[in-house]
Amino acid sequence: MSWPPERVIIAPANDVEREAVRTAQRALGVDVTGEMDTATKAALRGVQTLFKLPVTGVLDRATAVALDQLKHPSLRGD
Repeated sequence: MSWPPERVIIAPANDVEREAVRTAQRALGVDVTGEMDTATKAALRGVQTLFKLPVTGVLDRATAVALDQLKHPSLRGD
């Protein structure tokens, strides 16, 4: 798995990108589908707003790092 993702994921094009989306969905607490559905995009926009990132609704590296910061320390794997 590639986390945080190396590229911006607008719509996952392969299994690696779908797994990155699933990781984000688990962190966001939305249905884990592996697809950039409406709920995922809305939740990503919320995280981007919270962390003062560009509000795009897509999964990029900065948003993935922000999602990691939302996890409880025992779940981070640092």
